[in-house]
Amino acid sequence: MTFLLLNQTFHPDRVATAQYLTDAAQALVAQGHSVTVVASARGYDDTSAKFEARETWSGIDIHRIRPLAFGKSSRWRRALDFTSYLVLCVLKLARMPRFDVVITLTSPPLISVVGAVVSRLRGSRFVFWVMDLNPDEAIAAGWLKPESLTARLLMWLLSFSLRRADQIVALDRFMADIIAGKGIDRQRIAVLPPWCHDTIRFDRRERDAFRKARGWEGKFVVMYAGNHSPCNPLDTVIEAAKSLQDETAIRFCFIGGGSVFRAIKSDVAPRLLNVVCLPYLPREELSAALSAADLHVVTLGDIFRGLIHPSKVYNVLKVGAPVLYVGPEPSHVMDVARATGLSTWRCRHGDVAGAVEAVRTAKARTSEHFRIGACDRAMPFAADYLLPRFVELVTKSHASSAPKWPDSRTSAS
Repeated sequence: MTFLLLNQTFHPDRVATAQYLTDAAQALVAQGHSVTVVASARGYDDTSAKFEARETWSGIDIHRIRPLAFGKSSRWRRALDFTSYLVLCVLKLARMPRFDVVITLTSPPLISVVGAVVSRLRGSRFVFWVMDLNPDEAIAAGWLKPESLTARLLMWLLSFSLRRADQIVALDRFMADIIAGKGIDRQRIAVLPPWCHDTIRFDRRERDAFRKARGWEGKFVVMYAGNHSPCNPLDTVIEAAKSLQDETAIRFCFIGGGSVFRAIKSDVAPRLLNVVCLPYLPREELSAALSAADLHVVTLGDIFRGLIHPSKVYNVLKVGAPVLYVGPEPSHVMDVARATGLSTWRCRHGDVAGAVEAVRTAKARTSEHFRIGACDRAMPFAADYLLPRFVELVTKSHASSAPKWPDSRTSAS
């Protein structure tokens, strides 16, 4: 079969959606399918990063377009960048042949509309892999007024994409419920979480080297790694770092990018000696970085449950470190914790005392929990387990026969 994959990010970009789409493309090629990708020639977080306009990599035919790069300092700049990407994508697809299956993710927002239209015009099967829900997310964040003309238009476009999809892949049960609440038949919605990356593992030697290079020997390291978005608020964690700044054995490390990361790097790190900021790391360095943490942080904004997905929890499973989760309950993070036995401390947003207590408790109990059974715990979310199910899902000719991910409320009991 021939596949067209549409998303703003792809290899060698380092953000999560690029990595998951790259894994999926490689898995399809390994099964003998022909895969073409249309992505951006600019880095997602660092627009100064430039990629080849056309290349074949791992048997994948990659076409890259170069949209405007006004940056992310304001919403209008983002909107212009996204619009230019969509226009250039349409022009690119107009010159390309028909594909059996079109798969779209959600970057930029509503790229799914392009996939829905192209698949309808050319008689392709359309798979909508929902990584987040926009404009719902933008409305929840207050970036769009729900009754505005823009919000209503964007809602209609999202609904159009969902209605036209032969198969919808939701990342958790909360996301599936929201999609179904939009009037979408549940028979077309499969719940399939993302997977732990095969390259991620706990490595004692790399852990020690990473920590030594940064002067962390003998320190208890609390780490948040990934996209720093307002949808994953870090205020409680930062306030906890302030409260713990006199406890010199504790370090807080923020790795990644995004608007909140830039704010922490410029406003928080210079004032707090126990806070360190590192940019996105190459995939080959992630095991060392994630292994270096003694406690990983996962956050989720209360109003964003089901609109975005806390995917960073899967790589934490692979390195076996305990988790401080700041967010609502019930949630997918706690579903994963119950299903896998991952040591997890949970507190509400604003509960700084609870976060401080969790850090201190985790520090005291590190020797009891450190890395125990990491590989076994990660098994239900391993790439070897979930990637074949994803490939089966997107190659099915009938959505009703798609495999279903077990309800974690049952598996966690």
